[in-house]
Amino acid sequence: MNFTRWSSRLPGTQRRAAARGIDPGLSPTQRSEGSVPAARGEYGQPEPPPDVPALEDFSVPEILGRLPALVALVHGPEHRVVYVNDAYAAAFGHRPVGATAVDVCPELAELGLLPLMDQVLRSGKPRTVKSRRIHGSGEPEAQRGEGSYTVTCLPAERTDGSKETEGVFVFAADVTDHAEAAERLRASERRHRETAVTLQRSLLPQELEQPDDLRFAATYQPGGTDAAVGGDWYDVITLGAGRTALVIGDVMGRGVRAAAVMGQLRTAVRAYARLDLPPHEVLQLLDGLAAEIDASQIATCVYAVHDPNEGRLVYASAGHLPILVRDEDGRVERAAEPTGPPLGTGGWLHTSGAIDLPPGSTAVLYTDGLVERRGEDIDEGVAALERALAGATGSPQVVCDRLIRSLGVTAEHDDDVAVLVLQHPTRLGADAELFHNAALDLLGGIEAAPRARAFASGVLASWRFPPELHDLGVLAVSELVANSLQHGTPPMRLRLRRTDRRLIVEVTDGDDHLPRRRRAETEDEAGRGISIIATIASSWGSRRTPGGGKAVWCEFALPQ
Repeated sequence: MNFTRWSSRLPGTQRRAAARGIDPGLSPTQRSEGSVPAARGEYGQPEPPPDVPALEDFSVPEILGRLPALVALVHGPEHRVVYVNDAYAAAFGHRPVGATAVDVCPELAELGLLPLMDQVLRSGKPRTVKSRRIHGSGEPEAQRGEGSYTVTCLPAERTDGSKETEGVFVFAADVTDHAEAAERLRASERRHRETAVTLQRSLLPQELEQPDDLRFAATYQPGGTDAAVGGDWYDVITLGAGRTALVIGDVMGRGVRAAAVMGQLRTAVRAYARLDLPPHEVLQLLDGLAAEIDASQIATCVYAVHDPNEGRLVYASAGHLPILVRDEDGRVERAAEPTGPPLGTGGWLHTSGAIDLPPGSTAVLYTDGLVERRGEDIDEGVAALERALAGATGSPQVVCDRLIRSLGVTAEHDDDVAVLVLQHPTRLGADAELFHNAALDLLGGIEAAPRARAFASGVLASWRFPPELHDLGVLAVSELVANSLQHGTPPMRLRLRRTDRRLIVEVTDGDDHLPRRRRAETEDEAGRGISIIATIASSWGSRRTPGGGKAVWCEFALPQ
């Protein structure tokens, strides 16, 4: 075979020489005559000694035959085989000269090279495909070339000056080891991601608590396969006396570590919530804890409490995005800006804010993955969410799904997303008859006790409770009022509330000393009131009120 008829169009020197009008077939000395020296290495270059052979003096077939890479040369539009080197023959077997590649080179078809070779012939430009896989069959002969290859197809031109592309020079490098290492790395990353997603989901609430007055739904969606799992979380916590806490947060970071920090913060929030502290005090405690868990990681968080007697959300935010509330007419209100820096920064006194949540309204808490887009201001994303919420109606889960779709969040989203939706439903007709409130100001000292018992007896009778529950309610009112009259200070107030699931008795006064349950000795004349309440009620508790003073409450579950 005469290789002097062929010339592969390699990028680099020959292309630059052609651009300058220099014949690439000339020797370096001939090329340099009459040309401008290049910027590097051409000034003062000595001419090669006469005993140095020219490239044409070497046997090109011998050089190609010894190459460890796979080399093949095909000719014409039918890609007839002209040459394959020893490495190619060892990998795929000998190929008869003159046969078409489609008939005798199935490996080229499996690598997807035949259309690529047609493109090279038509355009005269090289083409490269990376890490293409050949899957050998069960036959030992077919398994010899099994592996991954990176292949470059170069146009082969005639050297008679016509520059006509007549063939394709195929150069293939075996990259099986690299491909397998990359696949092992991808598999390891997939396992790491699956572990983080599993941990993240296991640390989130498996089922949201559904209080009497609100309806909740939440969605968590991890980022796409190219995005590491973050530390988004949410939770709903019933506090007693009809009050409900809700929280959403985002740990800055990715992977298992962020999910683990998230789990610790969520557990801490539930513990602090049981203390029934104001939202800003809960965040103050979380701030110190976040710094202790990992000083290198920070988290944003918003913690809110809903009290059905007030009809609003009292919240505190640590660098988190604002709560959005949609009223019954479709108007959307944005809560005030964050009231403090992210958790873990320290040295900041958080404060609480409030936003109205009337019947018929819907509130949305969310993480930045829902509204943040590369190249856009995050305020634009929040504004888009406001527009989507204004038109979102239906159940909380329907609203959740509509917001996710409206903001363009897909399975390949570049960040994880958490959304928490709550609704304060409007109750009409028979449903409204299941929710009642009654209150009495306790005036006049110890004579307020019999008035409170008479008031409670009449109210509970009008609510048509069974006799046993009626008597337990009156007893609870008597004990709580007596405790407040003995240990509290004015103003004092009794509040009775019924829902479709429970009876709530609550007494407030001006003293901020919280009662504790203790064991009363036989000779003690006092100290049994709270123990009686704990025995007869389903649950009881106490908290400090924002304006000073305290509230002591107990609940009774209604019969099914």
